[in-house]
Amino acid sequence: MGKTRLEAFSDGVIAVIITIMVLEMKVPHGSDWQSLQPLLPVFLSYVLSFVYIGIYWNNHHHMLHTLQHVNGRVLWANLHLLFWLSLVPFVTGWMGENHFAALPTSLYGVVLFMAAMAYLILQNCIISVSGGKDALLAKAVGHDRKGKASQLMYAIAIPAAFWNQWLSDALYVAVAVMWLIPDKRIERVIAE
Repeated sequence: MGKTRLEAFSDGVIAVIITIMVLEMKVPHGSDWQSLQPLLPVFLSYVLSFVYIGIYWNNHHHMLHTLQHVNGRVLWANLHLLFWLSLVPFVTGWMGENHFAALPTSLYGVVLFMAAMAYLILQNCIISVSGGKDALLAKAVGHDRKGKASQLMYAIAIPAAFWNQWLSDALYVAVAVMWLIPDKRIERVIAE
């Protein structure tokens, strides 16, 4: 099977996720700067989640460039990733509305951790269907230090939310900053 439907479907789901997130931001009832102040946590959580969704979309796009055809495992692995990403609007809204309280902040991390794991599963399925350790994607990701570091930071941030939610949030931001620049490893391998 070709990969075009997979790409189109994934792009559509990600576009809907971003749309849902922005629709969760409610317009303030006042017209002064103080009316915006209660919305600041909601806006900050939206910005962080928008960046995360953008990172996933960008890296997903690069990763699919290494793929020639898909099979059922790749399709299901992709749906698994989209499932976790589809929960981002919910945890984003809950965390923002509750001013980064412990439980919503921790659950936000659980969703990010599970999305990272789902991405890793998809990556491994693509490597498997593309030729194993000789696949372009396998050569590009190598030992995947950034991926492992991200998972470790999420694993620390999830329980940290209960004793210091700012540390937890800082770890989420650090992971986002680490991945903000698209994964050049894949671009280099494809160019070669």
